[in-house]
Amino acid sequence: MADGDTADTSLPEGWPDSPYPILALNRMGTFDWDLETSRFFMDAQAHEIFDITPEEFDGTAGGLASRVPPGEGVRLDEAVNRAVKEGSENYGAYFRVRRRDGTLRWTHTQGYLRRDENGVLRRVVGIVRDATQELRESEARLEQAVEDEARRRQTDVVQALTAALSAARTVRDVSRVLGEAHQRTPLGVSLVVLGLVEGDRIVLVTEEPQDAVPGTRITRLDEPYPMSDVVRTLRPRYIESAKEFALHYPMLWSQLVHLQITSAAYLPLIAEGKAIGAAGLLYSGRRGFTAGDRALLGALAGSLAQSLQRAMFYEQQMDLAQGLQQAMLPRTIPSVPGADIAVRYRSPAAGRDIGGDWYDLIPLPGGRVGAVIGDVQGHDTHAAAVMGQLRIVLRAYATEGHTPGTVMARASVFLHELDTDRFATCLYAEIDPTTGVVRMVRAGHLDPILRGGDGTCRRLPVEGGLPLGLSAEFGALTYPVTTFELSTLQTLVLCTDGLVEMPGDDLSEGVRELMDYIAQCPDDVRGLADALIERADSRGGDDDVALLLLRRRGPGRLRTGGQLRQQVVPGDPDALAETRHMIRAAVRAWGTVERADEIELAADELITNALMHTEGCATVTLRVLLGPQRLLRIEVEDSSSALPHLRDPDPVGMHGRGLMLVDLLADSWGVEARGGGKCVWCEFTMIPSVPDDDQEPGGE
Repeated sequence: MADGDTADTSLPEGWPDSPYPILALNRMGTFDWDLETSRFFMDAQAHEIFDITPEEFDGTAGGLASRVPPGEGVRLDEAVNRAVKEGSENYGAYFRVRRRDGTLRWTHTQGYLRRDENGVLRRVVGIVRDATQELRESEARLEQAVEDEARRRQTDVVQALTAALSAARTVRDVSRVLGEAHQRTPLGVSLVVLGLVEGDRIVLVTEEPQDAVPGTRITRLDEPYPMSDVVRTLRPRYIESAKEFALHYPMLWSQLVHLQITSAAYLPLIAEGKAIGAAGLLYSGRRGFTAGDRALLGALAGSLAQSLQRAMFYEQQMDLAQGLQQAMLPRTIPSVPGADIAVRYRSPAAGRDIGGDWYDLIPLPGGRVGAVIGDVQGHDTHAAAVMGQLRIVLRAYATEGHTPGTVMARASVFLHELDTDRFATCLYAEIDPTTGVVRMVRAGHLDPILRGGDGTCRRLPVEGGLPLGLSAEFGALTYPVTTFELSTLQTLVLCTDGLVEMPGDDLSEGVRELMDYIAQCPDDVRGLADALIERADSRGGDDDVALLLLRRRGPGRLRTGGQLRQQVVPGDPDALAETRHMIRAAVRAWGTVERADEIELAADELITNALMHTEGCATVTLRVLLGPQRLLRIEVEDSSSALPHLRDPDPVGMHGRGLMLVDLLADSWGVEARGGGKCVWCEFTMIPSVPDDDQEPGGE
């Protein structure tokens, strides 16, 4: 090698004149590879690192082939070639050396490339050192870092699961949260099973598909299953290998083989010192559980047990609330000739809360029916209890024959006298499906909605009073009666505010939206009722909903003759007007339009006589008598035993004309004694104007 070449290929700047003592102290060896002569020089420390003696080494790079496995030699060549190609001054690489005893040890080399003035590589010098311990420590640190990161991620997942479980209300919710793939994947879990203790059995409630759940759905606590073991012992069971699983639980393992399960953790779910269930986390690819893993899974089990206990208690309360609510509502709804009826109830969305909403349909004399919709303040068992009592007294007052206003007033007094601070809104309608006459009173409740046969909807204004309980407290017990006629094919919609109100929404706007929705729904009352409840479910309100729909089908033929009854109180002009309205509607519905004026005038005279010449109320009854011919009979009862008689009228006065008019207008009339009073009656021959067909009863 020329002198110039020597200068050009000198050692790197800073290379010590006598490097061996410094390098030896750090257990580093040196090498010098002359590429022109192919000579490879190593010091004593380098010989020791390669575990080769000077006598064994032939002084060439190839002489190290016995110590450097082929794959490692390729890695070294690649490092050098990459440095040459990139024009780098040095390179570094880790490679393994096979010692004479066959063991492999990691070695690190750092080489410097020396080129001549033409850039031709002439020489490689550098150091080598044993890096086995360094890499072991690095690998340990790496493994620890990986383990710490995995534990951190698992901790995050457990925290997320705990947060999700805190919002779970039902056992199904708990199972769904535990089984969701996006929750369990970071834990490395392949399969989740959840079981509840029921007596001496464990019942699986997992959300996994049936064919993916190992084991049977129901197992006894004394059977050899891991869930049974953890429930009996109250201690977790960690299965760290497939072999261990097969050894201890062969019955279950036979059903797990196809799932390639490698380990499992079965956790008892303990609440108040006893196991209420067990959770199984099954893994594919994982083996063993560290102390940190077990602590983390133990925390998960505690959170899961609390959520499960809360969910079980919630479901018990919900079942109790729903059972109580259903017990308070009518078990059956009577069929109403001439009308289609549909009722629905939706419990509060909050689940275990119980509402005070109710409906009722009360059969009344003469084919009439009383329809009730109401809402007691509050959402608890007390509200339901008050609701049940109110429903009973309203039914009792209605069936006793009281007018709608009296029914409402007495119910308000009853509620006020109860040991409660609750009030209730209510709407009561007395309906005659034959004539379509509806008499309605309202106590702080929503107005009803009227849907026409063509689908048009309108709000039916009903003059109202204070809610039940409050009206008695403030001495405002007068409930005005609104009378109107329900035409054929019209539907009366009575509902509670849960169908209309949403938090923050305007009530009037809610009613308008409801009417728009009703107008688009089926005309059939059952289909309409179902659609309204589905709408309430989709809106997701927390309030309960009661709903009563009545659709008038038409008059048809009365099987035993229709009958209507109305009580008229002296000094009450509204009662007299309502009675006239009832008579007019009945005559029109029963097909005697041609004699309507005669019938109405005769009835008016009989009622006026009873009110003027007796003390107390007059009870007016209209009946259809079936026989050789159909007769419409008007009866007016009073409490006086004095019998009226036909006489010539006063030529200058107004007295004596009543019975004379009745005698002239009616086909027949008469007087009957009734207990301590009497009944004055008159009859008219009816001219049928509708088909003489039986009508079908309706109701749901």
